This record gives sequence, C-alpha cells and structure tokens, in this order.
Amino acid sequence: MRRIRKERGATLAGLSSATGISVSTLSRLESGLRKPSLELLLPIARAHQVPLDELVGAPQVGDPRIRAAKPIVMHGRTHWPLTRQPGGLQAYKVLEPRRKQEPDPRTHEGYEWLYVLSGRLRLVLGEHDVVLGPGEAAEFDTRVPHWFGSTGEGPVEFLSLFGRQGERMHVRARPKRRGEDD
Repeated sequence: MRRIRKERGATLAGLSSATGISVSTLSRLESGLRKPSLELLLPIARAHQVPLDELVGAPQVGDPRIRAAKPIVMHGRTHWPLTRQPGGLQAYKVLEPRRKQEPDPRTHEGYEWLYVLSGRLRLVLGEHDVVLGPGEAAEFDTRVPHWFGSTGEGPVEFLSLFGRQGERMHVRARPKRRGEDD
C-alpha cells in the first residue's frame, strides 16, 4: 500500500483526508501493524483509483482457458481432454460417430457423469436402456455394468466427467416445490 501511495505522490495526511481513515490507522496498515479489513481497503482503493487486488498485492491469476490438447481416438470415439492435471476428476469432450453397435456392458472402478451437447446418446446401465438428448445428463457408478454410444441415427457429442470411486459431481439445483409441474 505504501508503494502505491508514494507512486501517486500522496501523503498519509492527504490520503486520510480523502478516505476518512486516521493517519495513525493508515500508517499501521502500511507497516503491517494492523490487519486490513474490507471496510478500510475499499476507500483506500477508491482514493488511489486501483483495483482492490492491486492494493493488497493479490497473486496474478493465470489464464484459466485450457488449450485444445491433441485429440485421443479410443474405441472409435474422439476424446478432447478438458482437464490439465492427471488424477482426480477428468473431463472430456467426446464425439461418437454415427454407428450402430451392439451394447457390450462393462464394469470398472469409478464414477461417471455424461452431458449430451448434440445428437442422441444411448446408455445401457444395469437393467436400464435409455436415450439421452441434448441438454440431458446422467451419472452413475461405473461398477454397475454400463455401455454408451450412438443410437445409429447420427453422431453424438457429449461431455464426460470421470473420477475414481467416491468422487462425484455435485450439481446444485433448486428442489421442486409442491405444486410445480414435473
């Protein structure tokens, strides 16, 4: 804070006048003898015309975008990885070409969440055989025999989140209230 004040040629007295914060409080904030609160930092940031992050020296946030990695073709599907770190939850954008296949349910450790972007995705899960359309999602324990793929009518594009056993997506949704339509 002292550096920013000095760069602007301001004095403690001038800053005190502009913010209504006493000179002694400003001095203690600059020397680290007083912990800053939002109530004190906001008027100081306004007086210096700087973002709050710059005033407190918050670390720079890196570019959050994930650059398109080289696609992976596996079992006839094209997968684009959407996560940077190995382990933990893994996200993929998947393109399943139009093809008619006989389901061959498998099991393995983990938990999966699917969200259909376009096309129709057939999901066989245990005793269930369902078709998901755009905007529909499914989540399941992968220890239950499962298979998913194109319905054969056209390609399907979907998002897949997969994690080790016990890792699940937490989707926040407002619960239905009495009297709302299904």
